[in-house]
Formats: sequence, structure tokens, C-alpha cells
Amino acid sequence: MNNDAPEAGHVKLERMSDFFSKRLDGYEEHMLTDSGKKAYKKLAALVPSNTARILDLGCGTGLELDEIFKRLPSVSVVGIDMTQAMLDKLKQKHLDKDIQLICGNYFNVDLGENTFDTAISFQSMHHFSYVEKVGLYTKIRKALKSNGVYIECDYMVTEQSIEDELYAENARLRLDMNIPQGKFYHFDTPCTVDNQIAMLKQAGFSSADPVFRMENTTIIVAKK
Repeated sequence: MNNDAPEAGHVKLERMSDFFSKRLDGYEEHMLTDSGKKAYKKLAALVPSNTARILDLGCGTGLELDEIFKRLPSVSVVGIDMTQAMLDKLKQKHLDKDIQLICGNYFNVDLGENTFDTAISFQSMHHFSYVEKVGLYTKIRKALKSNGVYIECDYMVTEQSIEDELYAENARLRLDMNIPQGKFYHFDTPCTVDNQIAMLKQAGFSSADPVFRMENTTIIVAKK
């Protein structure tokens, strides 16, 4: 399991933006573990070479973009994240790049239709429910051009029992704290690889295939 997975009974949930703002110092070092470095490089290598415009969901400080710009220095990027401090750091690293940054909830941001060649997300989707993800994946698919791809790198588990336990604990904590539906608080609720693929196909992607796995870090490529 992810070393950051909370232990039952010892957690007070934090708002998503607050959680990441507090951890900005040291965030990149934390993410750039051996498996993280390899995953960032692998994701960048999977971006089609003819990509002109990328949508990055949960872009954070742009560690995945650091690698993508090495391959595609002139690519145009729209990045969305809930934490302004992380977006500020990303912008400072890439002042010379064509980047539009949006601080907000990407479930509500209008992604358009037939706009992007490639969409990506890195270690972002394991914070959300099935219903939220299927709805978002449907929006992502519509936002992609006809031959577009969505590349997701995320924390995924292999056992259904682990997924069920974490979802149940998240629900318990939210109930204890009287957190209403639609409010985003940080808690890891990873799905199994099979369930993740099923959600992407439910959203209308023609295919969704795992192409990389190291520890619990998994990359899936979904084609429109």
C-alpha cells in the first residue's frame, strides 16, 4: 500500500487545497522517489510526438511537465489545480512556456470539446469517488480530439478488499466531520486497476490499457 495511506482512527481530514499548500516545501522531493522519477519519465515518453496541446489535470508544481517539455518544448498546456501555491511554483519554473493555469475544481471547469490532443493526470484521481471520476472522464473524452489519448498515472491497488476498506474509512471520516457532498477533502481512495479501466470504458473511451506499474504507481493509456 501507499506509505501515505492514513490509519483508521488517527485522521482529521483537511481541505484539499490546504493539505497541499501546507506541504509545498518538500513536495517535489517527496514525489521524486525512485518509482516517481520513472513514472514521470514514462508518462512523458507516452505523450504522442504530434501533440500540440495538452490538458493537465491536477498539475501541481508540474513535475510531469518538466519531463514533457524536454521532449516537446513548444507544446501548449492548460493546467488545472486546486492549489494556487503549487501553480505559482509551476509558473516560475516555466516562464518561457505556453502555459495557461487555472486554479479551481476541474470537475466544474469547462474543458470544451475536441480541443486537446492529449490529456494527462499524475497522482490526482485517487482522491475521488466512482461517480465523480466517471463524470470527469466523460468530460475529458469530449475535450479530446478524435485521435486523442488520456494518460493517467495514479496510485492503484490490486485487492478489492483494500479499495473497499479505504472507501469505507473515507465515508466514516466525512460523516464524523459533517463534510457535505461535493466538498473536496484529502484522503486516498485508490481503486483497483481493473475498476479504473472499467470507469474509463464506462465514460466512453474505446480502450484503456495499463502500460506501467512500479509498486502501486500505475499508468493507464485510454484512447478516445
